[in-house]
Formats: sequence, structure tokens, C-alpha cells
Amino acid sequence: MEPNELEDRDRTRRYVLAGIVVALGVLTAGILLEVLGTILFALTAAYVLIPVQKWLVRRGFTEWTGAVGATVVGFVVVVAVFSPIAATLYFRLDEIIGFLEAIPPEVPITAFDVTYTVDVAEVQGLAIDFLTTSAIALASSLPVLAIKFALFVILLFALVLKGEAAARAAVAPVPHEYRDVVYALAKRARETLYAIYVLQLATSVVTLIIAYPLFWALGYDIPFTLALLAAILQFVPIIGPSLLIVPIAIYHVVAGELVAAVLVAVLGIALVAWFPDVGVRPRLARRSAGLPGSLYFVGFTGGLFTLGAIGIVVGPLIVAVFVEAVDLLADEVNDDTDVSDLLEPDLEHGDRGDELVTDTEASYEESPSRAADD
Repeated sequence: MEPNELEDRDRTRRYVLAGIVVALGVLTAGILLEVLGTILFALTAAYVLIPVQKWLVRRGFTEWTGAVGATVVGFVVVVAVFSPIAATLYFRLDEIIGFLEAIPPEVPITAFDVTYTVDVAEVQGLAIDFLTTSAIALASSLPVLAIKFALFVILLFALVLKGEAAARAAVAPVPHEYRDVVYALAKRARETLYAIYVLQLATSVVTLIIAYPLFWALGYDIPFTLALLAAILQFVPIIGPSLLIVPIAIYHVVAGELVAAVLVAVLGIALVAWFPDVGVRPRLARRSAGLPGSLYFVGFTGGLFTLGAIGIVVGPLIVAVFVEAVDLLADEVNDDTDVSDLLEPDLEHGDRGDELVTDTEASYEESPSRAADD
């Protein structure tokens, strides 16, 4: 058999196997639909923790113990992030509801000597119902959440341990001339996940550390709960903790406490909403994808509304990979062509049009009828 025929047969075999893997993957995803969010969370977390495992291996750990160490790091981080949220809903629910109930049902707003009354009772009721329903749902789903968390830890360990082999298997069917595209997309995905997990998490931790003493010093009854909400809102791009600070300031204005409103607005925006982005983010952003805030916001909101909580990660990730694919296509089509070079044909066409107009005017001026009219 000719070498070319053997090569074509091997390539066809790889494509067939890749098609089988994709088909089985789709079938598996349909069967595991209820835990698909957990699987995606484990996949993205493992992608970030694989460098931790490699760092441990370089320090003398084996592949297996390094994977255990990286999994422990992921386990501790997840527990540290989600346990305060669950504890707040369980132990501080009455205080949060009491704070919401203390808001006046009607808010008078005066503008141009005209007073308008805003009815906030309906929004107040919706917020209280949402918190109550969320707490009940959390309590009733604790056994399922425990099983999903155990699945997450097991998957995380397996993916960290065998991540390199899985990556090689995924890239193997791709022709060599297209592997640079795969590597570019993988690099953008890694940078985006670093920005979401490491950079956003560090910014949220700093927000919590700053917000708690601030709210305590300002005399709030639930300073830790408010600080935790500010830290969670740090994951919301662009607006972030301002979603918490602004309503609190408005509440003080409505209650006639102008000094408290100014203090919480100025100090909250400057220290809680602004300083973590300025003080922490630039120091950690060198390995991030540099995705514009507007696109990050689109991915965040779209993923959240479409996929739920896991969409907070998957949405920006998909947008970032899409942007990278567009950049690759633009580089492939335009190469090193400048914008002026792309517009040059239009400019030449415009020059020819001007020349045509000039020639027409000259011919008109030189025509016998034009001379007779003059």
C-alpha cells in the first residue's frame, strides 16, 4: 500500500474516532443534564488548578500527590467562598428580612417643588419572598448539593491528574496546520478562566476585608452580611458593589439621614467599589485575557440568564473564545494589511470619480453650445 494511502487511511480513522467521541459526548451530556453545571464547573476549575499541580510536581511531589494537593486547594477555596453565603442565608435571614421591612413602603421624592410618591412595597415584598424561597430551597436541596459537591471533588481530582492526557486526546484529531488555532483558543480560555477565578476572587476577598470594618464603623447591624453581599457583587462586571452602595445611600436620603447617606456613598464607592479594582486587579491582570468590560458584562448577564449560576463562568468564557476566533479570522484574511491599505481601492475609485467630473466639466465648457450661450 502506498504511503499516501496509509496516511489518508490514518487521517480518516482519526476523523471517524473524533466523530464517535463527539456523538458520545453529546449523548453523555444529555444523560448527565442534571449535573452538567457541576461538570462544567469542575472542568473550568481544573483548567485553572493544573498549573498548581505542575508547580507542586516541580517541588518534588509525584503526579498523584500533586493532583491531591491541587484538589485540596480547590476544595478549600470553594468551601471558603460558598459557606459564608449558605451560613448567611441560614443564620442571618431574619436580620436581612428585618432590614428590608424597615424600609418605608412609600418614598416621597421632591423635584421642582413637586412631590412624587414612589411605592416600594411591591418590590419590598418581592425581595422578601425571594429570600425566603431561596432559603427554603437551599435547606431542602442540601442532600442533592452534598452529592453534587462530592461529584465536583472527584471530577476535579480526575481532571487535574489526567488533564494533560485529555488535552492530547482532544488535539490529536486536529490536522497539524490547524493546531495553532486550537492553541490560541486554549490560551484565551486559560487567561479568561484565570481572570474569572483568580482575579475576581482576589478582588472579592479584598472587598470583603475592606467592607466589613467600614460597615461596622458606620454602625450597621449586619456589617458582615453587607460586606459579603458587596464581595459577591464584585463578580458583576462594571457596576459591581455599587448595586449595594447606591440603594443604601438612597435609603438614608429617604430617611432624612443626609450625613449617613454622604458617608456611605463616598466611602463605599471609593473604598468598596473602586479601590479593589485599582489596587488589586492591575497587580494580577498580567495573565488575564484583557477582555473589555462591556463584552465581559454581556457574557456575564447572558450566561447567568441562560445557564444559571454556572453561566457566570461559561458566559464570559464563550464570549472570550469567540472574540479570539474573530481575531484569528481577521489576521488570516487581512494579514498585515493596514486600514489605509483596505480603503485604498475606494480612495482610488474616488480619485477616478473626481477626475471624471473634472473632465466632464471641461468638455462642457469647451462645447459649441456653451460658447453660443455665452
